[in-house]
Amino acid sequence: MITLTDNAVAAVKTALSRASEQAEGFRIMVQTGGCAGFKYIMGLESVSRQGDVITETDGIKLFVDADSQPHVAGMTVDFVTGLDSSGFVFDNPNARDKCGCGKSFS
Repeated sequence: MITLTDNAVAAVKTALSRASEQAEGFRIMVQTGGCAGFKYIMGLESVSRQGDVITETDGIKLFVDADSQPHVAGMTVDFVTGLDSSGFVFDNPNARDKCGCGKSFS
């Protein structure tokens, strides 16, 4: 459903190792909002929820709720480091358009 690049896996593993509370994996959600219509919400997750699809990449569990699944199917998530900023980058084949920051889409 979602592909995590090696850089994204490394970033999530770092976040999990530094978490103040025990986390089982990483959640990606889509919510209405952002400047293009939908926005990505991400965070560490300790339990699955009803309707979640759970995939595993290189030991990282990825949780996606039922409402978000159609919006992120086939998406690739990368983590980039640059001079100006670092963060997750989404290559989403379901997005018709995205905002300049890449964090929201339509």
